Amino acid sequence: MDGPAALPDSSGSSDGEGDGGDGAAPDRDGLELNPFDGLPFSSRYYKLLKERAALPVWKEKYSFLETLLRDQVVIVSGEGRCGKSSQIPQWCAEFCLSERPEAGSVVCAQVHRQAAVALALRVADEMDVSLGQEVGYAVPFENCCSSETILRYCTAEVLQREMRSLPLLSRYAVVVLDDVHHRSAATDVLLGPLRGVLRARPRLRLVLVLADSPPLLAELRAFYGPAPVLEVGARRTPARVTYRGDALGDPFGSAVRLLFDIHRTGESGDVVVFLACEQEIRRAYELICEEGSRLGPEAGELVAVPLYPREKYKMLRPNDEPEEGSRAPRRRVVLTTSSGEALIGPDAFRFVIDVGLERRKVYNPWIRASAWTTRPISEGRARERRCIPAAPAGQVFCLYSEEWRRRHVQPLAPVQLQECNLTGTVLFLKRMDIAGLGHCDLITKPAPASLMQALEDLDYLAALDDEGNLSEFGIIMSEFPLEPQLAKAVLASCEFDCLSEMLTVAAMVTAPPCFSHPPRGQEEAAWASRHRFVHPEGDHFTLVNIFNAFQEAGEGPRGRGRVEQWCRDRFLDCGALRAAAALRAELVEIAKRVELPWSPPAFGSRENAVNLKKALLSGFFMQTARDVDGAGNYLTLTHRLVAQLHPLSGYRRRRRMPEWVLFHEFRLAERNYIRVVSAVTPELFVQLTPQYYFSNLPPSESKDLLLQASGRSAAPATPERDPDPGAAAPAGPRCSVQ
Repeated sequence: MDGPAALPDSSGSSDGEGDGGDGAAPDRDGLELNPFDGLPFSSRYYKLLKERAALPVWKEKYSFLETLLRDQVVIVSGEGRCGKSSQIPQWCAEFCLSERPEAGSVVCAQVHRQAAVALALRVADEMDVSLGQEVGYAVPFENCCSSETILRYCTAEVLQREMRSLPLLSRYAVVVLDDVHHRSAATDVLLGPLRGVLRARPRLRLVLVLADSPPLLAELRAFYGPAPVLEVGARRTPARVTYRGDALGDPFGSAVRLLFDIHRTGESGDVVVFLACEQEIRRAYELICEEGSRLGPEAGELVAVPLYPREKYKMLRPNDEPEEGSRAPRRRVVLTTSSGEALIGPDAFRFVIDVGLERRKVYNPWIRASAWTTRPISEGRARERRCIPAAPAGQVFCLYSEEWRRRHVQPLAPVQLQECNLTGTVLFLKRMDIAGLGHCDLITKPAPASLMQALEDLDYLAALDDEGNLSEFGIIMSEFPLEPQLAKAVLASCEFDCLSEMLTVAAMVTAPPCFSHPPRGQEEAAWASRHRFVHPEGDHFTLVNIFNAFQEAGEGPRGRGRVEQWCRDRFLDCGALRAAAALRAELVEIAKRVELPWSPPAFGSRENAVNLKKALLSGFFMQTARDVDGAGNYLTLTHRLVAQLHPLSGYRRRRRMPEWVLFHEFRLAERNYIRVVSAVTPELFVQLTPQYYFSNLPPSESKDLLLQASGRSAAPATPERDPDPGAAAPAGPRCSVQ
């Protein structure tokens, strides 16, 4: 191991009254120079420096830097809103700069993409540097970094993808994992390979940032060894908390009514409302816009700001000053869910309304499908929300009773790794094993059934060899930032001369949905506008039509402004389509790098349509269904679950729906849906499905029809026309690898 580096100098005092920036040196005119870009500090830098010095974490700066100099793993624990996420990465950048510029840069992995963008914006401002230069961010579908970037915020998924090509993360000197206590699948998965990277690179530093959680601290120290723990004090005295047990019956309605009650009191201050899901955000936004227009002018303007988890980060700026002579100021109401907590700036809100619920996606490995379930939030999230308002005037309204909280609110968030599809995770870990990091343990073991299902699926997709390691095919699949089934379809498209079209499909189904939610009363107009893109072969082809039209609308010198209006006129989400375009460009670069054979685009021809379906079936043969009654009740081939087409499917308004379809996603709900479907034939299915998968299908009328299509005889099967759409899912696996 190399010798220790000198501790970074910092001239900023604890009260923010220092005579210069951290590690700054004066120029000829006596001005302090920013060590990151060599330019004099602006007046705004000194203003923000005083605000930073007021954060609880600021008192721990020297202790943190000394610990980072001495130890390879450092754990920082503290309550929310104490400045950990913004200050710790900056100090790590100073640490790297003090060692030597060539030592490497800092990467800070966040759970949510919005948090990564928001923190990069804030930290670039505080460091007095340009966003995209010294400080940048990299999130799915967007990269705002350069070769000069020394501090890079990203999502944990992006850091995972980077490890596929750089397993030892050689460009970084410090890796920061933020919000470890949220137990996101991507963050938990990173903890395993990073332990091997630390062994291979003794000078690499790992900083784990989390809220105060003694059980998780014990797990981390057992996993990494007795790492030092730096504890940060609370930001301030928590705001007043009011529990309202009478709201349990209708938390959404109670939240909206309470919001209007607060507004009618005339007390100043912005409000943040934490709801359970995106649908509730949309409903609340419509209600506020509708009812807010009926309020008298003396109440002031009520401005609703929806923050959806999947949208690009929207800056929350300070409330505008009221116009001179106005009797009441504008009041912002931010509507968000659990993932919006990290986007709330310091002292931005006076009131918080918390329904105490969140909607989580839970994967069932027995039926290879996900369901959304509404659960109480964890105690950690509840504490974060109680720290948002400025005390003593701030107030938190919890729309549940203290008794309900004691009975239903768990101390820690559920471990997402135990509730998600592990197929992509196992593919990543197998890739890390090939990279020389050895077997990567996980801090929390996933359910055995989920692991077995993931290995089975990878075997079906030909991603594993006979020893259970990644095959050459699986190595190439792991290069693409796609779910394994989609990566397999991309590789298969090379054989069928439709790579260009398949990359478009892959980008469109991976990016956020391109259909925007129409305003109330305009549903028919939205459908009529979208209908012009509907392709007779299926929804995958419709998505290609939409993407191609979007690309054509964006061409020309005035394309950017024109394409936004073009999307609004057609009820399409311009941001989602731009994300798809960015992802497709990335996929094209990967395809060129791994030297996939390219063929000229031929979308629109009959031969190309058949070839594209062959490529899709090569990856999604496990996601096929048959209309068993001619009325749109589709029975999935493997698990015999009944579902209907998604309302946005182009087939929904046809007189006759296709009998056999492949689908991209199965959604368990009160009415099960299959989303993004295209018609296929039994002949194509038996031609492209692995034989050992086909032979393991449970007996059914559908299997007999497939056997007939393949020219083999079939025993009489039980008719499938009487399944109960509301029947429970099977309790165990229906097929196994032979």
